[in-house]
Amino acid sequence: MSRLTQDEKYRGRILDLASETHRMPDGREATFEIVQHPGGAAALPVLDDGRLMLIRQFRPAAEDFILEIPAGRLEPGEDPAGCVSRELEEEIGYRPGQLESLGFVYSSVGFCNEKIHLFVARNLHPAQIAHEPDEYIEPLILTLAEALELLSRGEISDAKTQIAILRYALQTREQQ
Repeated sequence: MSRLTQDEKYRGRILDLASETHRMPDGREATFEIVQHPGGAAALPVLDDGRLMLIRQFRPAAEDFILEIPAGRLEPGEDPAGCVSRELEEEIGYRPGQLESLGFVYSSVGFCNEKIHLFVARNLHPAQIAHEPDEYIEPLILTLAEALELLSRGEISDAKTQIAILRYALQTREQQ
């Protein structure tokens, strides 16, 4: 299993697209269109009183508002903890005093190599919000039980957010 060829089809600000030929485990060769992404990081902010902070963000790709956790794209040479710390400050106006890893997920491994590192952010300190010009974000504070209820009703459709909440809920349950 190895990449034999790579032909870049598109280079963009957020992602690239390539046609790649790979050797399969049985020796055959197959060609794939792969969206190449630098990866990202996301965090579930937990306030001192235990409540969670999600954001309601307008997402043009979905043509709707989506409930999600703060997240961002890794800059060249940036580590995931640094990325998510920057995004927390920019999107919700808090700097994390503590980050705990919740592992990572691939956003859509069938055609994209984006790897998103997940964290729980605690010991939050106020900072200056600095939304990007193309962002519209509203904060939403809720309990874990309320977040799980929204998730179970299908009102949280963002995959990274679902996984972060579920992993946090499992972690919290194991600590009791």
